[in-house]
Amino acid sequence: MHPNQVLGATLSPDAATRHDAEQQLLQAANADFGGYLTALAHALAEEQNPPEIRTAAGIVLKNAFSAREFARLRELQEKWVQQVDPNVKKTVKLLALGTLASNDGRAGHTAAQFIAAIAAIELPRDQWPDLMATLVQNVNTGADSVKQSSLTTIGFICETDDADLRDALNHHSNAILTAVVQGARKEEPNPEIRVSAIESLVNSLEFVRTNFDNEGERNYIMQIICEATQANDTRVQRGAFGCLNKIMNIYYDKMQFYMEKALFGLTIMGMKSEDEDVAKLAVEFWSTVCEEEYSIDDDNAQVWHQESGVMGSLLRLAEAQSEGSTELRPLYGFARVATPEVVPVLLYLLTKQDEDAADDDYTVSRAAYNCLQLYAQTVGGPLIQPVINFVEVNLRNDDWHNRDAAVSAFGAIMDGPDEKALSPLIKQALPVLIGMMNDKAVPVQDSAAYALGRVCEMIPDAIDPTIHLAPLISALFAGLASNPKMASSCCWALMNLADRFAGEPGCQENPLTKHFQESVGHLLQVTERNDADAQLRTAAYEVLNSFVTNAANDSLPMVAKLSEIVLQRLENTIPMQSQIVSVEDRLMLEEMQTSLVSVLLAIIQRLERQVKPQGDRIMRALLQLLHTVGPNSSVPETVFAAVGALGNALEGDFIGYMDSFVPFMYNALGNQDDPALCSVAIGLVSDITRALGEFAQPYCDAFMNYLLSNLRQSTTLSNQFKPAILQCFGDIAQAIGGHFETYLSVVAQVLQQAATVTANPQGSYEMLDYVISLREGIMDAWGGIVLAMRSSVKTVLLQPYVETIFQLLNVVWQDQNRTENLMRASMGVLGDLAEAFPHGEYANYYRAEWITQMVKDTRANREFNPRTTDTARWAREQVKRQVGNVQGIQTA
Repeated sequence: MHPNQVLGATLSPDAATRHDAEQQLLQAANADFGGYLTALAHALAEEQNPPEIRTAAGIVLKNAFSAREFARLRELQEKWVQQVDPNVKKTVKLLALGTLASNDGRAGHTAAQFIAAIAAIELPRDQWPDLMATLVQNVNTGADSVKQSSLTTIGFICETDDADLRDALNHHSNAILTAVVQGARKEEPNPEIRVSAIESLVNSLEFVRTNFDNEGERNYIMQIICEATQANDTRVQRGAFGCLNKIMNIYYDKMQFYMEKALFGLTIMGMKSEDEDVAKLAVEFWSTVCEEEYSIDDDNAQVWHQESGVMGSLLRLAEAQSEGSTELRPLYGFARVATPEVVPVLLYLLTKQDEDAADDDYTVSRAAYNCLQLYAQTVGGPLIQPVINFVEVNLRNDDWHNRDAAVSAFGAIMDGPDEKALSPLIKQALPVLIGMMNDKAVPVQDSAAYALGRVCEMIPDAIDPTIHLAPLISALFAGLASNPKMASSCCWALMNLADRFAGEPGCQENPLTKHFQESVGHLLQVTERNDADAQLRTAAYEVLNSFVTNAANDSLPMVAKLSEIVLQRLENTIPMQSQIVSVEDRLMLEEMQTSLVSVLLAIIQRLERQVKPQGDRIMRALLQLLHTVGPNSSVPETVFAAVGALGNALEGDFIGYMDSFVPFMYNALGNQDDPALCSVAIGLVSDITRALGEFAQPYCDAFMNYLLSNLRQSTTLSNQFKPAILQCFGDIAQAIGGHFETYLSVVAQVLQQAATVTANPQGSYEMLDYVISLREGIMDAWGGIVLAMRSSVKTVLLQPYVETIFQLLNVVWQDQNRTENLMRASMGVLGDLAEAFPHGEYANYYRAEWITQMVKDTRANREFNPRTTDTARWAREQVKRQVGNVQGIQTA
């Protein structure tokens, strides 16, 4: 079949025809990949072909070297490098470059995508050296069509997360900047070209840092962008404000001059634009300013704390500043300076609500609300008065838009200003806000509920339970019952309220006690309403979870009674599995089952040992669920969490359910195609073994085999699960004690190999976090193993591994990237080893100066919680005993 016919068939509305065409393309690629690429490139470049055929050819070409999964992407890229003849590569690239000049914009666009895919392969390998020069030449001298397509190509190339390509693009910054600035100038008569140039400039900003460091070049770039904000074409304006947002994010430290000269006025003017997208982007500019300044202020506070700590005192900071080496970043206070001009515009935009907007529509009023929240966090106190003035003027306005804006503005400033300044205002406003829950406009009711939720979350101490709690709960439940549109706001406020008035853990009563039974009744009624949609039911069950979790002891009989209702509802859903006739029905049923199991989980955790009389019925229902749910269901994850909670509550008594339940655990541990479920199962192994203790031993061979298999062979499990597997080894060891000897040599080898993983300090945050998490898992594993061997008098088995443990401790000490959890685990291992060898067999290790300093710094760190510092104090005593050769003396 001719390539055009096959490409046309891929666009057919008939699924079978499309499938056959895709199979033919796949067969052609497998038979002769070079010929396949050449044929597609000719189909793309041929001007006589219909536009849809050319577009299809370009998409197939692009997809031949694109993939979402990193491993697959690298595989496809290597195919170009290794399997495609150089002459074929040259032909295909020339045809694609030629297509950029086509008058068919769609063909040029898909050609740009394909060129970007090949550039991602070749530029990091120093291949295709003339690509960027060709694109620049196209922009400088080409016709309008080739200019636009070439700029689009540059944008696609720069829109990359590939670290190697990003490094390569830094060497092409001059060419990139020359092209995009040429197309973005106000002198460019074609608005399409200007739009493409501005979009490409946004994507290229990270690669022109050298140019931005040059004042002359920076001035010219900023001039081009500022002029673009005043273009007649609103698309150009949008692109320009998007550029300014990214520039503020990347180059904040260089923005003082431009803020003073132009950006204040331009962005405030943009916020007032009649084009909503322009206005949103101008608002987002100030959101970016606030985010940057909040982040800088926080970073500087941390640097100051580190430099002025107990060891460094203030002298080190003064020396650093005098030498120009301080890490403090410049903070210009743009948001604070602009408060009188920006905040009134934000408040005005709050009144521009669109009553027809969906919940997830991002309107200009929602953009303004987000910005006002960020402004409050960044500026704090100075924001209170202008907002209060606005609230007082608009709260009783006849127009619901103004009333809604007033309520929203008040809620937006709950996070940022000093609580002492806000508290009297809140106490004065609470009766009014509660009254606004009865406003005749539903949006105002919804905003009032959300504002009350913000108060409960951020300034809960302003709520007097004797005065406010009863009317507040009553108003929120009334709102929940009156309109499903208010469900999420009312439920969120109720959850915050429950958290606020929970009292101390284990308290006999709390302010919620007298409202508990009525609240539970309201929530159960809401979940059974005929007009309740899935979102409302789910939200109501989440509130029920929160009330159960925060129930005082006096409410536990009602929690036990609630378990009967929840179990009955859960049991009633099980036969429904056989009645499902559509995907929608299945999703709705699974959502209900997940909600019910989540409530059951909260009940188990709150009742603890008192749940034992319900244990058989709970496990029977959970096992029936696991038997009946279909593949790819999310229900088993929640069921596993509930089973883990039941195991923790029943401890050794859970053994009676293991034979029925453990096959589901094994299946989940071996199901690498479902990483989420596999991860939950890994955590469940820890829960179950800790609960059962030595009773878990008969199941540990299988557990260990699955865990080791996932650790060594899995390509689908993410690195984030591997630390949990290592930690699981420690939990198993503690549970079965000396029986862990069977697995010790294999696990020790795994831990030693894991300890060799390091991260480049200049590398990605993800890798740094992974290494820290991995070390936490290693330390937790060794901690459990050492305790297991010591309790079973088998410490001699640890001797071959002591040196490697101290080597890892030293690596942890030398690496500045470490967390409190890692240091606490390290202190635990250090002390446990000392107790395991009380006769000073390894005193030489404990005499090392770095050990003393490591313990001292951990103990003296003021940011660590008491649990960590107490562990460090205990470790210090163990170190002293080792160094002092105190033999065999253990103190309570």
